[in-house]
Amino acid sequence: MAVPKRKTSVSKRNMRRSHDSLKKINFILDKDSGEPRLPHKIDLSTGMYNGRKILKKKTKENN
Repeated sequence: MAVPKRKTSVSKRNMRRSHDSLKKINFILDKDSGEPRLPHKIDLSTGMYNGRKILKKKTKENN
């Protein structure tokens, strides 16, 4: 059975755990609508992406 030869110090233990923290969600405010959205994603409220109209809004006639 593997047994550690030396005690792991508090510093080494915490260095190992440094990548386990939660990351903040990076969101931006959309230029056109002002609503928060994730970067590199289509704004679903306006259908715009990178200054171009990508999605058309659904209407009852065009289901």
